[in-house]
Amino acid sequence: MKKIKTFDAADYLDNDEVIAEYLNAALEDANPDVLLAAIADVAKARGMSRLAKDTGLGRESLYKALSPGAKPRYDTVLKLLRALGVDLRTLPSKVG
Repeated sequence: MKKIKTFDAADYLDNDEVIAEYLNAALEDANPDVLLAAIADVAKARGMSRLAKDTGLGRESLYKALSPGAKPRYDTVLKLLRALGVDLRTLPSKVG
């Protein structure tokens, strides 16, 4: 019997455009854990060691900041996004 491999989004996050779209989709969800999980997937795809070096944060700190239910500081999230090569932008909402 052939074993089915568990889906891992990190396996498909292989270029900047795909990563940006993935994070944008996560930003559309009201649950902040969705964005943290998406950032964690991108971090895994890029390599936690590299991300730790690029952000100046320890690997343990990164895992802790990106764990479900974590409440990372805004500056930590910005460091992560910049190290991952993406910017956080806003657009006028279509509400109202």
